[in-house]
Amino acid sequence: MQQWFLVLSQFAHLVATVVWIGGLVTLTVFVWPETKRALENNPALYAYLTRLRKRFVPLTNLSLVVLVFTGFFQMTASKHYDGVLALENDWSRLLLLKHLAIFGMVLCGLVLQYSVTPALERASLLLERGKGDAQAWAKLRRREVRLTWLNVLLGLAVLGFTAWMTAL
Repeated sequence: MQQWFLVLSQFAHLVATVVWIGGLVTLTVFVWPETKRALENNPALYAYLTRLRKRFVPLTNLSLVVLVFTGFFQMTASKHYDGVLALENDWSRLLLLKHLAIFGMVLCGLVLQYSVTPALERASLLLERGKGDAQAWAKLRRREVRLTWLNVLLGLAVLGFTAWMTAL
């Protein structure tokens, strides 16, 4: 039974990783640049980005929950795991670095979700109604893009640490 649970856990963990990090990379590398090019100075841009955020954020939140639970199970099932903050081997030290990168991703996500996104949505609504400040919206949007790119870089670090750990 534990072997099957480990296989299902690995599968769910990989799917959640693809959704979270793959979604971030897709947004930052493909969707946002093309959206900006195609819809720049078009009021539809504000509504489109708001709808995109509302679809993506719940998926990332669900992915995070799945990653925490499946990651905990996989960590404790590993032959390299010696206990909390037991840093006697390379695998454990890499796991700590991976967890620090994940913590950074979660922190970026929280700032985006509870600070930047609500402000962007307010600014977008005002702009859609012709009452907003385009410069204020642009400043918030740049902050969103910077935090998302930081999230992408941290996600790539997580993948790198995972690859390194797997090679040990």
